[in-house]
This record gives sequence, C-alpha cells and structure tokens, in this order.
Amino acid sequence: MENKLPLFIVTGASGSGKTYVVKELRAIMPDFDVFDPDDMIEFVGQDWEKIRNIWLRVARNTAQSGRMTILCGTMMPWDIEKCADFPCFKHVYYLNLHCDEETREKRLRERNWSEEMIQDHKNFAKALLDMADKDFSPPMPTIYTTDCDVTIVAALIKEWVLRYI
Repeated sequence: MENKLPLFIVTGASGSGKTYVVKELRAIMPDFDVFDPDDMIEFVGQDWEKIRNIWLRVARNTAQSGRMTILCGTMMPWDIEKCADFPCFKHVYYLNLHCDEETREKRLRERNWSEEMIQDHKNFAKALLDMADKDFSPPMPTIYTTDCDVTIVAALIKEWVLRYI
C-alpha cells in the first residue's frame, strides 16, 4: 500500500467496556469501520493469533478502500507486531479502557466467570495502567469507564482518534 493509514485499537482488560462502546462508536464515527474482534471466536475458537491476523487483514483491506479501522478488543503491541499485515499500517495507536475493580468484578460475574479468571483480569488491568507510558508509543491514554456513560466514552475515543488523522 502506497498511502498507509493508521490503525486504532481500543484495548483493555475484560469488563472494561470495549464491546459495549462499539455500537455507539459506529453511530458517531460513520466514516470509520469499527469492529469487536471477539466476534470471530464463534468461528475460529480461542486461537488469538489467528483472530489478530484475520482482523488486521480486514483492517488492511478496509484501508485499501481509503477507510480507517477501529478494533475494540484486547490486543497488545507485541502481538500485533507479529501479524503479517502489521507493516501495512502507518502506525498502530492504542487506547486503554479501564474500570475500577468492583465494577470489573461485577461485570465479569454477570458473565459467570470463575474467581481465578476475574483475578487474572484485575491483575491485567493494573498491568495495563503500569505499562501505558513505557511500553506504548505514543504513550497509551486511559479512559475510565466505571461511572461514565457510553456516549461520553465513545466521544472521548472519537476525540483521541481524530488527533492522529
């Protein structure tokens, strides 16, 4: 691709609101294609490497049509950089959605998650906050979703995306 476009990834630990914000982002950002990578699980199972490669291929094809993509799913730079289509993007930008531990626990319990899985995602959420400034370039901003309406979260994501185009 001669004119590479950026790719935007809204990441975060499970329960942070990534899936919840997709519909609102689509409504307020009609010039972007917004996807939830978890939608692929039903077809390819939990093969996260394959899922990441499929979504980057979709984003690459979208970019070839002159449109940009926002992926709302847990994806990290060290995994995305291994994808075959990673070089097809001008840059990959990351934004973290985060909620407090009580909210995350409540949301994950509603999904019937085990105590161990809930604790793993609480730990991962903390790790994302710790690495946001040092492991992401540019540093990864965080939007706190605990008490924030989805329309506000989507508006903040839109503001972040528009900074880079």
